[in-house]
Amino acid sequence: MLFSSSSLYYHDASQNKNYIKANKDLFDENDPKIKSDVLRIIGQYLDNNGFNASKTVLYDEANIKKKKKNDYLSSMALSVLTKRLKPLERHQTFAGEFRDLSYLLTSKSIQDTPLFKNWDGIVSSRQKLADDLQQLLELEIGDQWVDNIHVPENRLSTLLYQAVAYQVYNNKYHTEHSPTVNTLLQDYEPPVLPNKIRSSFVGHKANVKCVTFIGEDGDYIASGSSDNTIKIWDVEKSQIVCTLNGHTSRIWDLCVDKSGSTLFSASGDKTVKIWDIRDINAPTLIHTISESNGDVYGLNLHPLESHIVFGGYDKTIKLYDLVVGRVVQTFDEHELSVSSALISPLGNLLISGSKDHTVKFWDIMSGTVVNNIKNHLGEVTSVSLNSSSTQILTSAKDNSNRLWDLRTLKPLCKYKGHQNTSKNFIRSNFMNNSLITGGSEDGKVYIWNKDTGDIVINLEGHKGIVYEAKWHTKQGLLCSASDDNTLITWWYN
Repeated sequence: MLFSSSSLYYHDASQNKNYIKANKDLFDENDPKIKSDVLRIIGQYLDNNGFNASKTVLYDEANIKKKKKNDYLSSMALSVLTKRLKPLERHQTFAGEFRDLSYLLTSKSIQDTPLFKNWDGIVSSRQKLADDLQQLLELEIGDQWVDNIHVPENRLSTLLYQAVAYQVYNNKYHTEHSPTVNTLLQDYEPPVLPNKIRSSFVGHKANVKCVTFIGEDGDYIASGSSDNTIKIWDVEKSQIVCTLNGHTSRIWDLCVDKSGSTLFSASGDKTVKIWDIRDINAPTLIHTISESNGDVYGLNLHPLESHIVFGGYDKTIKLYDLVVGRVVQTFDEHELSVSSALISPLGNLLISGSKDHTVKFWDIMSGTVVNNIKNHLGEVTSVSLNSSSTQILTSAKDNSNRLWDLRTLKPLCKYKGHQNTSKNFIRSNFMNNSLITGGSEDGKVYIWNKDTGDIVINLEGHKGIVYEAKWHTKQGLLCSASDDNTLITWWYN
């Protein structure tokens, strides 16, 4: 067994990560032998599941058989005739008998062979002769087929099972029951449900409006506050690493690039600032974008990290080109302030939420609205996309978070129980593939079942409004930002 399903323990995956890096030359995927093995494994899977024609096409295109089957059989038939039948000629009872017997193999009609004009059994005898020749051919071919290599039974399924079992074993958290994996398109993530405070982060002098993990490893957290500062924290030590000063009003939103080297901040001072945080102990301000006529409430980085989109009090959303350093598109059909804006992973769709109670979908090239959601009864406070970009989550000041099918805009689920009626801005986010998490004015962090809408757990620990909560898979941590001037990380114990 690669893992124990009955045990519950913490596992540091860094050792295994280092092992993989150190042994990345375990096999060379470009090795012709490895490539041939992969094709044979796929061929076996196709054959076992009835895709025989597909297997034949695969083998033909891959040239696994060095000779075409027909050519090979023809050469073998000639070999049999020469080696086994020719020596029988000396046993003929009269001249021409062997010639006539051999001619029967290719004659179209019995009338073509004078010796057998009065014989009625040519059909059955020819079939018998063909069967005998087939047996001889099989004896001659034997193990000479190039593709006669043994592939262990169900080899592809076995390898995939081992790969998934390895992911399960090396996960940071293990559940009490054996997991069920329903997709091979994503790495396994256990259904971890935070249930206890891990650390509290104290240092801001006013409420904390927003929070984000930095980089794929999530070793650091950035938080924005109404004290006009951004603080970067060490997750493990729960300590301030540095403070970013420069804004002259509260920080409404933050985002970070994938590498964790650049931080973007949206502020009530009408600006978006860009920070170089590669040296996490001494970040530097790179650039200030001053293109808004009021508070900037939300911002999001383009998937290619070439543009940034931001919106706010002036009712507009702007697309800013980070390469040329200017606004290249303005979206201005909302009737009230824009609270949240993001770009789809394909980079062709802009989604925005507004205090005018609507969510708008824009064609990013033309700047035109292509669709609307008008179902919320209150101001929309946040919008977010799931990892597969098929669902959109919205929050509003009608005490509800709602899930929508992005393709059809059909409502899928509603999440209730929390309070969101008056404060700017209570946000909700996706958590793994099965949970939704969000803040509340009652000071609790709410976690819902994504598919049923049921409240799974309430996390109590803050002494003020919870504005936002974000999950980091690799860290296995949920981090919440609150009106009590603190951050809290939550984990599964």
